[in-house]
Amino acid sequence: MTTLDSEKQRADDTEKKYSEVKEISEERRKKLEETEKKVQQLQESLQRLEEKLTNLESENKVLRQQALSMTPNKYLSGRSRSIMQRAESHIPVDAARASLDLQSPSINHREHSEVDDKPQKSLNEKQQENQELLIRCVAQHLGFSGNRPIAACIIYKCLLQWRSFEVERTSVFDRIIQTIGHAIETQDNNDVLAYWLSNASTLLLLLQRTLKASGAAGMAPQRRRSSSATLFGRMTQSFRGAPQGVNLSLINGGINGGVDTLRQVEAKYPALLFKQQLTAYVEKIYGMIRDNLKKEISPLLGLCIQAPRTSRASLVKGARSVANAAAQQALIAHWQGIVKSLGSFLNTLKSNHVPPFLVRKVFTQIFSFINVQLFNSLLLRRECCSFSNGEYVKAGLAELEHWCYKATDEYAGSAWDELKHIRQAIGFLVIHQKPKKTLDEISHDLCPVLSIQQLYRISTMYWDDKYGTHSVSTDVISKMRVLMTEDSNNAVSNSFLLDDDSSIPFSVDDLSKSMEQIDIADIEPPPLIRENSGFSFLLPRCD
Repeated sequence: MTTLDSEKQRADDTEKKYSEVKEISEERRKKLEETEKKVQQLQESLQRLEEKLTNLESENKVLRQQALSMTPNKYLSGRSRSIMQRAESHIPVDAARASLDLQSPSINHREHSEVDDKPQKSLNEKQQENQELLIRCVAQHLGFSGNRPIAACIIYKCLLQWRSFEVERTSVFDRIIQTIGHAIETQDNNDVLAYWLSNASTLLLLLQRTLKASGAAGMAPQRRRSSSATLFGRMTQSFRGAPQGVNLSLINGGINGGVDTLRQVEAKYPALLFKQQLTAYVEKIYGMIRDNLKKEISPLLGLCIQAPRTSRASLVKGARSVANAAAQQALIAHWQGIVKSLGSFLNTLKSNHVPPFLVRKVFTQIFSFINVQLFNSLLLRRECCSFSNGEYVKAGLAELEHWCYKATDEYAGSAWDELKHIRQAIGFLVIHQKPKKTLDEISHDLCPVLSIQQLYRISTMYWDDKYGTHSVSTDVISKMRVLMTEDSNNAVSNSFLLDDDSSIPFSVDDLSKSMEQIDIADIEPPPLIRENSGFSFLLPRCD
């Protein structure tokens, strides 16, 4: 009988060990599947990055080629070089190269260029005056026409009319960039930053859908001759509306194909450089707005991770009185301060018609920042890992969820999902009957995004100041230790803290695809340039 009992005991032990091994094996299988999925995602991301890198290399190659084509030929004679420099000081590079053929000994070309010199100088002076007036105009706060930023639309229409995208030397792009840079020097004025983010992103969208980098355009500009080489040709082109192959109605989406069917302008080096500089400013202004909001809510986040002691004591005792109501109000005050800041920033971005795509990116990163700050504080401070404190943070998270609901998906996007670490950690703190929970239930049902290191940290730091309940069972803790040991042997990171991501979470292509077509045809020009005959092309057409 004793032998039978011992055999039965051994069988039970073996079955128990088999179950444990099977459970661990299943856990490893699931981890392997997750790893394979992550590897596949990384491969896809790498492929997308390689495609973007190829596009960037192509564009940079064109920029380098066009930069080289602008370099004076060191083999020119001193007299030829001085003539070219004198001509370039008065006329555009394309016109100078076409009207002054340095390869030909004929003096007629030089004489013709000198005859054209004075009229061209007059034209250039007029163009300089118009550019100066444009810069003075856009430096003011021009506001919006509907949801369209007026400054961006006016700048784009002027550059299109003046054919600035197609010349190899111009100062207008530098002047525009300097105007934006000067305007955003006041880094703490979010209204100004939002205004220029709206204008810069809209202008960038228009450039993205209009400019085309062409290798042929920059390789040998001196060999191209067209009607624009003569004074008459240049004058007739200056009176045309849009560059060759571009129709404003196409940009406005007025023809069946919309923006996708327009023939783009072959951009020269200054225009491509301007687009890159504008991209950098969109990213910079976006980062400034995001960081300003982080700076504003950071002091409040430190107060939101742990309930005020007096208020918490009142709630723990369960006092039903005016004091309890005051305690509830004190508990939620810091969270409401964060909600107020979020609402204020959202109103500022909306009133300046910042594209919803960028607004969503801002708040997605802000909620990710909130998640990191609260979660890391929770894991580093044992006093925060209590049952009553879990209830406090849970109530605060409900305030943020309500804000996301009011802001709508158009502006909040997936911001709420960014709080998954702190939400699941708090869910663990406030759940009842922790000792009855298995590791599988905790790691797969209750806290699927938390690592074993993070779960172990919370489980061992938990304490109940309200009901006196206990944390998970010692068996679950032991299994966590085993898995942590295996992870350390497999070179898995032992860090249980999260990192804040301060990168720019979008590309120009992402921005372009997310924004709708912009109708720029009926934008009323500002008073400063409305009566100027040089800007008559800006006046809406009367059909």
